[in-house]
Amino acid sequence: MKIDDQAVTAALLDGKSPLQKLNERSRTILRRIVESYLATGEPVGSRNLSRALPIALSPASIRNVMSDLEQLGLIVSPHTSAGRLPTQLGLRLFVDGLLEVGDVTPEERRQIETQIAYRRDKSVDQLLSEAGELISGLSHCAGIVLAEKQVARLRHIEFVPLEPGRGLAVLVDEDQNVENRIIALPEGLPPSALQEASNYLNTHVRGMTLAEAKVELEKSLHVAKAELDQLAQKVITAGLAEWSGVSDDRKSLIVRGQSNLLKDVTAAEDLERIRQLFDAFEAKQDIVELLGASDRAEGVRIFIGSENKLFSLSGSSLIVAPFRDQTRHVVGVLGVIGPTRLNYARIIPMVDYTAKLVSRLIP
Repeated sequence: MKIDDQAVTAALLDGKSPLQKLNERSRTILRRIVESYLATGEPVGSRNLSRALPIALSPASIRNVMSDLEQLGLIVSPHTSAGRLPTQLGLRLFVDGLLEVGDVTPEERRQIETQIAYRRDKSVDQLLSEAGELISGLSHCAGIVLAEKQVARLRHIEFVPLEPGRGLAVLVDEDQNVENRIIALPEGLPPSALQEASNYLNTHVRGMTLAEAKVELEKSLHVAKAELDQLAQKVITAGLAEWSGVSDDRKSLIVRGQSNLLKDVTAAEDLERIRQLFDAFEAKQDIVELLGASDRAEGVRIFIGSENKLFSLSGSSLIVAPFRDQTRHVVGVLGVIGPTRLNYARIIPMVDYTAKLVSRLIP
């Protein structure tokens, strides 16, 4: 779909958004075109529109309005004498200004709450994996979750030297899950400093979650100077910085229901787009960058088509919302990836509700 860039630029220069330039008749027709596309994926013509609109308009009047919408780059004709489809800009306008978002049904609420209810014998990773599977099943899209790698309540912490200037921080949680992270060590560090740092952490943060431990250390480390050797302080600071970092290898990407992306795919170019999206899942980098931008905003974020470099290739839409831990810090995002023909009105509140429920369940 090619957008009329000149028309869009002109609308921006005169101080009005494309939506502000539309009268009620134009908005009604644009809404109906988009809703028809989301339901069928097919172009809709003026004659069919005239029968479906809630207002009485002749096909000729509708064609005039459609011509104006096309001038604004909101709809496009895929070929001569065909009906009209929304452009990416038209979809964005619809989602931002014309979409009537519903609510999660009582049955969907019950299903979500039953499937991802938190139990003490369930790890946070299990909770997030179940959330991804659930939202994939309900939306018939691919469910996606990006979160900081989770370590539950800490049982033991150990610093192990690897080579000059590098060491390994080993975190063991109460479920016996182990996470290793390489950290930078001060030059000439004696083994006694590593042991001292380990002893201090096992005394002060054992039984805490990683988030609680980070908060506690940030508050108390400057007070601990009398208790700790200077080099041991540096080890703890290096470990704390590593735990608090945002490097990709500390992000856990969970994708569920990828087969849903292959539904209704018939053309070879559609298969190529899906293949590129699967490659992005494997590489993870593009997904991590995209979702990283999402966790800095409140509420649901929607990315359509080429609004980002990842989907400029795959032609997909992403609906995501952040979730938080008990300290109200954003610790990840969850949502769905699917074709641009998503049921936005249904999926947006579903993603929002699931993210808020996960926020309540994460310790």
